[in-house]
Amino acid sequence: MQLSVNGQSRDLELDNRTTLLDALREHLGLIGSKKGCDHGQCGACTVLLDGRRTNACLVLAVTCAGREVATIEGLAGPDGLHPVQQAFVEHDGFQCGYCTPGQIMSAVGMLEEFERGWPSAVTGEVQPAGLTAPEIRERMSGNLCRCGAYVGILAALTDVASRS
Repeated sequence: MQLSVNGQSRDLELDNRTTLLDALREHLGLIGSKKGCDHGQCGACTVLLDGRRTNACLVLAVTCAGREVATIEGLAGPDGLHPVQQAFVEHDGFQCGYCTPGQIMSAVGMLEEFERGWPSAVTGEVQPAGLTAPEIRERMSGNLCRCGAYVGILAALTDVASRS
């Protein structure tokens, strides 16, 4: 099969049961996405699939043919870190770093969702003026941090959201 990852087409020979996460890590050597729970509950494996947040441990790789997969390895550009990555560094949005790639990829997707006007469970108005702390917490609730770096993560995302 062909898999488009971070803008590059990659040819793979995979078992039909191979998850996207295992294809990325074991077959392509892209180890940024982490295998945390392997049940879609922690978010450590979050990637963007056609621009939408996806738990790579729950998706079969064969279903991704013809779609674009974006991982943490492809996020930074030639001019440096992505703004979310930079904010995580500036606001100490990580401790051990295990969940950080998934947190960052989820944050990038979350910011895009907000820009498109998607409401969250705590959205009080149809089109909120900005991302509040409760909004960010709710929208990022699918990503867990065992170290408890939530204060830094919230500060980083509040900073990025205020620049948008």
